[in-house]
Amino acid sequence: MKRNRVGVLALAGLALLSVTGVAAGSAGAAESGSAAAAAHGRGHHDPVIIGHRGAPGYRPEHTLASYELAYRMGVDWVDVDLVPTKDGQLVARHEPEIGGTTDVAQHPEFADRKKTVVLDGVTTTGWFTQDFTLAELKTLRAVERIPQNRPHNTLYNGRYRIASYQEVLDLTQRLGRELHRTLGTYPEVKHSTFFQSIGNPTEPKLVAILKRNGLDRPDAPAIIQSFEVSNLIALHKQLRTPLLQLTSATGAPADFVANGDKRTYADLVTPQGLRDVAKYAKYLGPDKAQIIPRDKNDNLGTPTALVADAHRAGLKVQPYTFRNENPFLPANLRSSAEPDAYGDVFTEEAAFFKAGVDGFFADQPDTALESLHAFLGR
Repeated sequence: MKRNRVGVLALAGLALLSVTGVAAGSAGAAESGSAAAAAHGRGHHDPVIIGHRGAPGYRPEHTLASYELAYRMGVDWVDVDLVPTKDGQLVARHEPEIGGTTDVAQHPEFADRKKTVVLDGVTTTGWFTQDFTLAELKTLRAVERIPQNRPHNTLYNGRYRIASYQEVLDLTQRLGRELHRTLGTYPEVKHSTFFQSIGNPTEPKLVAILKRNGLDRPDAPAIIQSFEVSNLIALHKQLRTPLLQLTSATGAPADFVANGDKRTYADLVTPQGLRDVAKYAKYLGPDKAQIIPRDKNDNLGTPTALVADAHRAGLKVQPYTFRNENPFLPANLRSSAEPDAYGDVFTEEAAFFKAGVDGFFADQPDTALESLHAFLGR
């Protein structure tokens, strides 16, 4: 299966990186290649690249290996989705349902914990973190979530445990010392209304861990995210840590739906909606389709006024999610019908930089940093 040059080079370069004690390499590799190229694009002055779930283009998502690789590739920030355990810990998983991202189905001792729940209006069957203690979750191993798009990641199935948020913070601190730069996380509160409804809310646990780690300050290397609104407004009153309001191209925040509020995500990104968001958040994290939608042929279309409107409201704009594989790209930028081959993501990312975004979330941080370097011309 033929890949373009950037994909081959990116994968080949991984063998040189030290990733959570699995692959050997020199620490000097951290400042080579894309990392050195983007050295002047760090911090929140130039556009910021956030490793979306770490570097899941190369390692199973939300593992310490994925986060470490992202940092070593050169990003200063990683996105960490958080869900609670039965015993009140926070772990890094995209969803509370773990049947698709771990080997839990292969553990007969947990067979009776499979169940069906309604998660933000969606009936979901599987195994859920809130039914496991952290110690029980540590007996599981992570697997690749989308093997059809990332078959090379299946090589790492079974190698990595589920990580707690504290472990991610500890890794971030250790690597920051080693790499001689400040590293940070974007913790995301997942399914806030759902977890409140079952008596296992995420927010108090997040407040406690951020305070315990000295991250309750305006300049903290942490930015809290949520697709819901009321929890961010409440967190704004409890913490000084910056906040990011996530939005979707469709639908409405789950707390709005639960409370009978008729507003949708589209209402949040109107000029008035953005001014309201700016009362509690510093950042907006929209679906990238809200910035540059696709046309009727699924090609990249014309930018909307969202970035300019958000900037006028005082918000920085960091959309999600940029991925190299063909199915995630506009039709005119795909290289083939192969689901795991790379398309022309550089053209897509350049269009968003030109549209004025303040950074974005990317599954392949090295590629995104290369795009940033090209945009900055340094």
